[in-house]
Amino acid sequence: MPTETASATPVPNEPRPRTPVLKALGWGGAVLLVACAVLVLNLAGGSTDFPRAAPEDMADRAFQRSQEAYDVLEFTRTVAPGVEDHGVSTENTLGSGYCYGGGVSDETVDGAYRMSHSWALDHVPASQAVPGIRRLHQHLEDDGWEITSFREGGAKGDWDLLVQRDDGDERMSFTWAPDREYFRGGASVPCAYDPKWKDSDLGLPGDDLRPPTLGPARD
Repeated sequence: MPTETASATPVPNEPRPRTPVLKALGWGGAVLLVACAVLVLNLAGGSTDFPRAAPEDMADRAFQRSQEAYDVLEFTRTVAPGVEDHGVSTENTLGSGYCYGGGVSDETVDGAYRMSHSWALDHVPASQAVPGIRRLHQHLEDDGWEITSFREGGAKGDWDLLVQRDDGDERMSFTWAPDREYFRGGASVPCAYDPKWKDSDLGLPGDDLRPPTLGPARD
């Protein structure tokens, strides 16, 4: 059968009286319309409600997370700031990352940053790493961190421990590779605004910071 198609020429109609949109929708429809408009505005603008904090303060917060874990692991070596060979040598570094406004555009927010601290030890035997990471797992769980992943890799596979809290605003990760006897750790803290940020500034706040020496806690 032939398929019916709409006429390409519009048929003129008698003008209809205009009805206000809210009246046509009724009270419930009007509420829904307003709610949808608010939702669209929120999606477009995103969330940039970051606290104002100096990069030095947030860097110290990230470093202290690593220091606490280092103590629970009962490592006794001291690690100077810096890194010579990523994934091979010892490491003790700070990093600054971008923060995003969210919403439809999801663009970076000028003056906002997220500090993180990374550290690593070479020559970590199983006799030190295995009881240490198990002890750290229990300690963080008791301290209210959410364990997002914990894998015991045995004698050959990597051991991994990933934790977070505050809906993922704070995270820590730990990995030990038995074949290389290499232990890595890291901590990241929530996004913040640099109170001293100016529109003419380049780069990320805190990207030039260096951490203190990492080592056993001092009494």
